[in-house]
Amino acid sequence: QVQLVESGGGLVQAGGSRRLSCAASGSIFSISAMGWYRQAPGKQRELVATITSGAGTNYADSVKGRFTISRDNANNTVDLQMNTLKPEDTAVYYCNARARPVGKVIFYEYWGQGTQVTVSS
Repeated sequence: QVQLVESGGGLVQAGGSRRLSCAASGSIFSISAMGWYRQAPGKQRELVATITSGAGTNYADSVKGRFTISRDNANNTVDLQMNTLKPEDTAVYYCNARARPVGKVIFYEYWGQGTQVTVSS
């Protein structure tokens, strides 16, 4: 009912920047929070940043001051601007949304397929 598609991953040198984008589509009535998570090899998936429909944001300590999350409510998109990238930022980045599909009364959690970000030293 709701699909999330990420784009923008790739290879970047340490100190560089990258912008990830995610678009939600389908039978969407509303979306509350959207966010980005990441999973490095051998590690658990972790929160990177979230943003509410009212633009309230939350960041992992490891990315504060370097990453910025933004959202376009009209187009159901969420972006992650990543600056001063470090090798430890290398991971698969997943888009997440809590969305209420048309015809439903509760919110469900949806995930994108993930996009690889590799930071070379």
